Formats: sequence, structure tokens, C-alpha cells
Amino acid sequence: MRVRGSPAKGGAIRGSSTKGGAIRNRARSIRLAVFDVDGVLTDGTLYIGPSGEAFKAFNILDGHGVKMLQSAGVATAILSGRESEAVRRRAAELGIATVVEGAGDKLAAFEKMITGLGLDALACAYVGDDLPDLPVMQRCGFAVAVANAVDAVKSAAHYVTRASGGRGAVREFCDLVLAARESRG
Repeated sequence: MRVRGSPAKGGAIRGSSTKGGAIRNRARSIRLAVFDVDGVLTDGTLYIGPSGEAFKAFNILDGHGVKMLQSAGVATAILSGRESEAVRRRAAELGIATVVEGAGDKLAAFEKMITGLGLDALACAYVGDDLPDLPVMQRCGFAVAVANAVDAVKSAAHYVTRASGGRGAVREFCDLVLAARESRG
């Protein structure tokens, strides 16, 4: 079951009540939120300086959403195919303790991550945008694609954000999870 849209003011979920209920249940059960970096926490643009250094821009609203998730008891992690000092610094700023970079096989890295954390894949959400994210999205309990993800990723997602990667998609996801947790019976 897939839903396109975003939480409206007050945490309502667009779509039919049946779809919204299924999404709300998936979001409510999340214990770990895992984020890709390029195209999710950033807009996917990579700036290369004259000395070969890479620069990335991170969205402040997304970062605050991550902090709110953590405050609500949801663990957070980064799973990226690239390695970047900027990512390590941003993760430290946000208090994201689990950071896996340079993952050529994201599914194997995800399995190792959740085993180490003692979590079941169904208790995990993954936010992705491109083909290397598909195996993890197909394994986790709540697969989320950003609005500007490739079509195959959108098709595999339980939820597609309205906002693009690096432009509020992570905050939208965080707000959705928080609203679902607040709506517990």
C-alpha cells in the first residue's frame, strides 16, 4: 500500500482513511529511522572545491526533525554509499550515533546495523531516493521515497513525500512519524 502526499497541519495524512491508517500504523511502529544522505539529507548536489574537497548543503528543518524524532525515542542512523567528512560532522551535530558510509551493498550494511542494534527490520524506516536504496526499502517496515526520487524507488515506497530531498523531505517524514505516535489510542 502506497500513499503520496504529506501530513497536513495537525498530522493528518492525505489519502483515504484506509491508506492513511496503514501508513499511520507503519509510522507508529518505527524504532529506528535510517536516512540515505545524497538526495535525501541533501538535494544531491555535490560541490567540488579547487583542492578536491566536497561540499554538501543540509537543510536545517530536516535536522530539527531528526532531533525531534530522537527526543521522542526513535533512534536515527545514516546509511550512505559515499564517505564524507561533511556527513560525519553533520551526524555529530545531530547526535546520530550510527553512521555507515562507503556501503557498496546497502542491504548487507543495513542487516549488520540492525543486528548490532538488536532490531527487527520491520521496526525500521528507510528514506531513500535512488536504485542502491531499493533493497533496504524492500526489507524495512516503512519505506519512504523523497519526491524527486527515481520512479522505481517511488514505486517501492509505502510513502512518497511532497518535499524533495534536501528541501524538507526528512522533516516531512519526521512529522509524519511523530504525528502517528501522538495519535495512539
